[in-house]
Amino acid sequence: MSFSYKIIIGILIIVIPSTLLLWIVTGKWIEDGQKPVANGKNDYAIILGAKVNGETPSLSLRYRLDAALEYANKHPHVQLILSGGKGPGEDISEGESMKKYLVGNGIDENRLIVESKSTSTYENIMNSKAMMPSSKKSVTIISSDYHLERAKRIARILNLEADVVAANTPEVVEQKLRFRERIALIKTAIIRK
Repeated sequence: MSFSYKIIIGILIIVIPSTLLLWIVTGKWIEDGQKPVANGKNDYAIILGAKVNGETPSLSLRYRLDAALEYANKHPHVQLILSGGKGPGEDISEGESMKKYLVGNGIDENRLIVESKSTSTYENIMNSKAMMPSSKKSVTIISSDYHLERAKRIARILNLEADVVAANTPEVVEQKLRFRERIALIKTAIIRK
């Protein structure tokens, strides 16, 4: 067996188990992110934005909004912060698109606070926190099931405790989004953003 072949085998012996371990750990993080389930104790809930097609919420964003509608109807005292800026291919901000959808589905406009400058999950939570009274130290986060652990970690970095409302993820994009989220979780764990 040549020396270079031994090096390649040695690298594979390290890389394959390490990758498998990271896959298992991040999968557990994603599952753990769906707890604690929100029960209405927080006065504010942040709905994290997702892609808007023109002015229409994407399927992922509609799932988040439908979860938010159910939660808002069950807990009518909760103020909703609709967080998301305007990205490529979006005619209006994600926050404005969410507002149109929720008002169109019976949520009183006075319960809605639009945050329309964010371009990342970190900015979503940071900018939304700035719209809440400074005395508030906990919040409800509403997002796709796979996204909640990272959102909770970022909230903790920003000195907020969070409970969650998990929205389903569309099957057509679920595997791709969960794979990307595993990488994003590792990045957040390392650089705290």
